[in-house]
Amino acid sequence: MKQTKDRPYSDPEKTARRPIEHARASEPVQDGRIYIERLNDPFLFGDKVTPAEYSAGLKYAIEQGWLEPVHESGAFTRMAQAGKDLFA
Repeated sequence: MKQTKDRPYSDPEKTARRPIEHARASEPVQDGRIYIERLNDPFLFGDKVTPAEYSAGLKYAIEQGWLEPVHESGAFTRMAQAGKDLFA
């Protein structure tokens, strides 16, 4: 029988902080926009989180006011002031 260990991003709050770190590391384009791919790629493929963990973390970050809701096109988001203050 194979034992499984806890996933490092099973906690939504911890998971929500990681995309904020990726957002801080990426260069925003006009008007502070951050392309969602700049968060998706390193988080899903670099950090190896599951899509469910990613969705929960992103939702938590939006609920906490760290990120603005993803634009209706799904192409970009913006870091809110609370997200900027989180790492100040």
